[in-house]
Amino acid sequence: MTTTGCRVVITGIGVVAPGSMGREGFWEMITAGRTATRRITFFDPSRFRSQVAAEVDFDGRKLGLTAHEVFRNDRFVQMAMVAADEAVADSGLALGAGVEATDPDRVGVVLGSAVGATMRLEDEYVAVSDAGTHWLVDPQYASRFLHHALVPSCGATELAVRFGASGPATVVSTGCTSGIDAVGYGSQLIEDGDADVVIAGASDAPISPISMACFDTIRATTGNNDDPAHAARPFDARRDGFVMGEGSAVLVLEELEHARRRGAEVYCEVSGYANRCNAHHMTGLRPDGVEMAEAIRLALDHGRIDADEVGYVNAHGSGTKQNDRHETAAVKLSLGPTAQQVSMSSIKSMIGHSLGAIGSIEIAATALAVQRGVVPPTANYEVPDPECDLDYVPNTAREQKVDVALSVGSGFGGFQSAIVLAHPTRRTP
Repeated sequence: MTTTGCRVVITGIGVVAPGSMGREGFWEMITAGRTATRRITFFDPSRFRSQVAAEVDFDGRKLGLTAHEVFRNDRFVQMAMVAADEAVADSGLALGAGVEATDPDRVGVVLGSAVGATMRLEDEYVAVSDAGTHWLVDPQYASRFLHHALVPSCGATELAVRFGASGPATVVSTGCTSGIDAVGYGSQLIEDGDADVVIAGASDAPISPISMACFDTIRATTGNNDDPAHAARPFDARRDGFVMGEGSAVLVLEELEHARRRGAEVYCEVSGYANRCNAHHMTGLRPDGVEMAEAIRLALDHGRIDADEVGYVNAHGSGTKQNDRHETAAVKLSLGPTAQQVSMSSIKSMIGHSLGAIGSIEIAATALAVQRGVVPPTANYEVPDPECDLDYVPNTAREQKVDVALSVGSGFGGFQSAIVLAHPTRRTP
């Protein structure tokens, strides 16, 4: 990769997550170790194997969206808009139609999503088919904005229009690594000199019958329906699958000197990023973790960071048996002997697995951990698994100075991604 030598920092964070609303509510919840997993309320889940999820109590109108914006956009786009509003406001940048403080041609958008407008498409199909009664559907019952739901680019388009961003605009859809890959690609746009500011993140709203049916079929989701609050158990010996979630996180990425010139507060630096594919199996993972380890190694090399500098790993930690073993092996392989001393935790234990969105939500959590010197815990961790023998920060947040942190992800299709965040004082220009 050819770069200009630009350094990329995070200057704004916005979060829409289960159990809370906004960046500060999210941070308070995960550092308190509270779980937001519950029995599904969006529809009757009784016919499904997995009947629990981490739902967001979300109302776009109450969070600043207009009636028109709510009507034309799927839930995943609405959540991205709310998260982006918070991130841009947090950054202090003047962005939007008619605002000329930032060159719009130097502002980009990268939005990740694994499943796009799943909820809108399912609802619309129920309408045009009369709840599946008719094979030949009747388009007169479809919304005039149905085509938006078919095209995943609608999310990036809405954000670009909202903030007057006429630079590069991209949608990233790499399954459960979409959120990491969106932020990683956004940082590369700045490194390559193609943008000064990138609004980057991901959003997904997959808690619908069709999505739950897909994961029921392969038994990837938990069957622990009797105790929803403790159903997500990453790295615990009793784990039996992940809890479906939803949400969004959007970050403002900015070239360091651009941020300094305007006196912006910097959360952390995006020091390195890499992704790999195991070219092995759509849903299977090799137990040795070689591909994730390689992504971690390349991300550290990108940032010119030694393995023993890493103080915290924000784990993918989905709570499936094969993922947690694979990820534990990958961290050992990539960090070597120091892996045993590194704090590692999974916030999916509290907010579920929001597919493509979770990577950007986890980056938000990691950036806050670096800035604030607190590592969020892995909730519901009680029974150790001999095959998962690292320090998973059980149940209670930990005060810890973090100069370098990793956030890693693993996705269906064999995608493996890693991103490195560093404290802004770690190195000087």
